[in-house]
Amino acid sequence: MIDRYRRLRMDERLRDMARETRIGKSSLIYPIFVEEGKNIIKEIAAMPGQKRYSPDTLPYALEELAAAGVKNVMFFGIPKEKDECGSGAFCENGIAQQALRAAKKAVPELYYIGDVCMCEYTSHGHCGIIKGDSVDNDKTLPLLARTAVSQVEAGADMVAPSDMMDGRVAVIRQALDEAGYIDTPIMSYAAKYASAFYGPFREAAGSDNFKGNRKTYQMDFHNRREARKEVDKDLEEGADLVMVKPALSYLDIIREIKDHVNVPVAAYSVSGEYAMIKAAAAAGMVDEANIVAESTVSMYRAGADILITYFAKEVAKMIDEGRIG
Repeated sequence: MIDRYRRLRMDERLRDMARETRIGKSSLIYPIFVEEGKNIIKEIAAMPGQKRYSPDTLPYALEELAAAGVKNVMFFGIPKEKDECGSGAFCENGIAQQALRAAKKAVPELYYIGDVCMCEYTSHGHCGIIKGDSVDNDKTLPLLARTAVSQVEAGADMVAPSDMMDGRVAVIRQALDEAGYIDTPIMSYAAKYASAFYGPFREAAGSDNFKGNRKTYQMDFHNRREARKEVDKDLEEGADLVMVKPALSYLDIIREIKDHVNVPVAAYSVSGEYAMIKAAAAAGMVDEANIVAESTVSMYRAGADILITYFAKEVAKMIDEGRIG
């Protein structure tokens, strides 16, 4: 017998040396929910272990992340008041803007990403201006551009439009360039599917006022080729990185996009994926750490260069311990 594949598995040091998929802490992004107010550190019931912070308590979370070696943060804001057009998203003193300024002052060495969308800020919970039973794509675009610029003015190092409006990358790129932010990158939620896996996020982000669904602007989960079309358009309009969301049930899409483009590909392991692991572990059905390790590696193995995950601190620890990486 010439081929004995077990030879490369017989020693842990050799397994590490011959490993195909490599994961580094620098590729992790941790999402944080920031609520308008003071002295807030509030547990999110739908996502055990995750919290909302106010700008004044935010440094505690950021310092913990920095100590763990997680260098990248994405902010989601929860305002006190909402309106039909989501004006809190682009307000100079909006909650995301407050969070960015506080973060830059407290822990400037981290890299801060602003999620650009309207859903946390609108009274109806949709991602833009409502017209009839859907969102008015073109009327929403200027508000997204204003939101992106306001976040960068407040300190965002990158913006990530998650709204799925057609043409939004182009208007955001133009607005950033005209404001002098030609070097600020855009990470587009390019292939974002209308998914049931987003459920816990609604409580976390305060968008549980939402009625109906987002199927008129987010992608149909039956579709694969459409993801390539969305990605191509966003890159044509000026996106610097692209994202697939969700991750775990869309590993085929991650691989499809990875093989299709020559820019970094991010994947977002979303709230429902996190909550299911937590619930199964709490019920004693699975080993949480091993499930987190295996599912995380699967996303990188599928082709993700960057992973947005609520398990970022746990994954960083596993990398330090040599369990993955």
